[in-house]
Amino acid sequence: MVAPRNTAYAEESAEVEVLYANLEKLNRLTKKIQGSMVRLETGGQVVKEAIGPIYSNTQSLQITNSNIDKVNDAIDRLRQPLDAKSREEGVIRAGPQATGLAQYLTAMRRVEKALVDLNTTNMRSNQKAMADFNNLLNTGSVKLQDLFRDELSLHVSPVEPLHYLTKELPFPSIPDDTISKLTPLAAAISSAAKNGPQRGSGDNPALKIYAEVRGSYITSGLQNLAIASLTTVKRKPQDGPYKQGTNGIGIYSNALEGFITTEHAIINQIFTGDQRGLALQSTFLSPMAEYSKTLRELNQYIKANLMTDCFLAFEIMEIVTAMSYRIDSKTGELKSLFIEALRPVRETAKSSLSELLEETKRKASSSSALPPDGGSVPLVKEVMSSLSTLTGYSGPLASILTSVGDGNWRSRSDTSGAAPLDVGPDSNTLLSHFILDMIEALMTSLEARGRNFHRTKAALGVFLSNVFCVVDRSIRQSPELARYLGAPDSIARIDTFRKRATSTYLDAWKETSQYLLDVQYTSKTGSRTSSGGAVDSSTIIKNLSSRDRDAIKEKFKSFNASFDDMVSKHKSLHMEREVRNVLARELQAVLEPLYSRFWDRYHEVDKGRGKYIKYDKTSLSTQLAQLV
Repeated sequence: MVAPRNTAYAEESAEVEVLYANLEKLNRLTKKIQGSMVRLETGGQVVKEAIGPIYSNTQSLQITNSNIDKVNDAIDRLRQPLDAKSREEGVIRAGPQATGLAQYLTAMRRVEKALVDLNTTNMRSNQKAMADFNNLLNTGSVKLQDLFRDELSLHVSPVEPLHYLTKELPFPSIPDDTISKLTPLAAAISSAAKNGPQRGSGDNPALKIYAEVRGSYITSGLQNLAIASLTTVKRKPQDGPYKQGTNGIGIYSNALEGFITTEHAIINQIFTGDQRGLALQSTFLSPMAEYSKTLRELNQYIKANLMTDCFLAFEIMEIVTAMSYRIDSKTGELKSLFIEALRPVRETAKSSLSELLEETKRKASSSSALPPDGGSVPLVKEVMSSLSTLTGYSGPLASILTSVGDGNWRSRSDTSGAAPLDVGPDSNTLLSHFILDMIEALMTSLEARGRNFHRTKAALGVFLSNVFCVVDRSIRQSPELARYLGAPDSIARIDTFRKRATSTYLDAWKETSQYLLDVQYTSKTGSRTSSGGAVDSSTIIKNLSSRDRDAIKEKFKSFNASFDDMVSKHKSLHMEREVRNVLARELQAVLEPLYSRFWDRYHEVDKGRGKYIKYDKTSLSTQLAQLV
């Protein structure tokens, strides 16, 4: 039984022995590995110490090589512009005609690029090279400018603007093939100026050349129209107020606008960016200077003939203002030039309102001699014609009247008795007020002149009535005047003058009428005729004393003489047809009832013999009716 246990133990012991033996081997192997690691580490350190300087030197060499390559590249880049000079100089100095425009422009671009590159390096050693390139670029630019001018000059033959205006044709432009040449030329010249010796100055030679050539061409084309505008302004005094559209300034302005429209289209194809506006402004400096000069000369004539020619100022305002807005909407340019050109005329138009008023008063007050027959004076028709003409310029007048302010065209001495003004009236109301002030100034001044001139109230009354008649007729014959003066207050203000004129004329008959006024004669018993019943002339005369009867006879005789004298004077006076009708009716309305009453009461004093009574009621009525 003991033997099996020993066997098992022996096997286990053998396994343990084997394990111990393997462990011993592992330990010996570990020690060997550790020894090898120590030796390897020692060897690696030796290698590192030996190779380190070599690696460092290698890196330095690589950096040096890289720097050398960069220097070589820089040298190559620096040499490129210098090489370009010799390569392009022959082309540029030969000129575009010799080499062809395309090749020439390419050479110019290369020279510009070389100059830009040299400017970028900013090396002192390149200063001479930069100077050479600037000279070369300048030479090329001058040749391009000459070509640009030559091409433009091929299309500046004189034109007759009227031909294009009357046929409603666009003004002549520059052919497309020429524009196709001018466009790159302008770009090259502009670029050369930007990068060449004059860089930074902002000058563009192409723009200057274009403005010079085209501006001269346009100024020449408009010259005859400028002369015509000054010629057509001069008229004979008997021609009356200026008639709208008869001066050449309208055609001149239309031609100027036609040139501007055409040039704007050309410039937009040749130039770019803000150069377009500058080109248009520069091109029209000369034409606009001549246009402004013409307006100033017209303005001088207007100021010297304000009563008849102020309307030309209004027309110029209307033409120039409308044109400036149209051009500004198309081009965005030139509006300031038009405003400045118009300024003198606008100031004259503005001052003309008070001047017209004062001139009307002066002319009315200084009339050397009025017609002795009571006729009107030409000034009335002249002023009314002017006012009728004035209504045709409501546009410019609206602007002027609004800026002046209601009633400010009057002198201070005139405003004290003026009617209250509206608060913030519109332009139509302002024009109505001005026209009304003109009419009142005319009639009032003539009334004062008439009172000093005419010695009889009959002549004065007829004169004033004739003046009113011409005024009233002018208003009725002009729909525009009637529209502006149709308000009740305007009618009432004008009618006041008519009433005063009629009253003055009837005052002349006051003496004649007074012979028909009497007291109620009564008998000694105190009886008097009833005013309501039938008149018995025999009874009335019978009840009068002889002295009273003689007084009645004298009244009839005096009336006859006065009436005949006044009828003779009436017929000798000049009256407008309407005046004769109105005054005759007014006189008949006053005199006939008085005479009829007086005749009814006292005609028996004559007993039908015609010794004292010249007219019965019917014959007197006939005489009055014949005054019409």
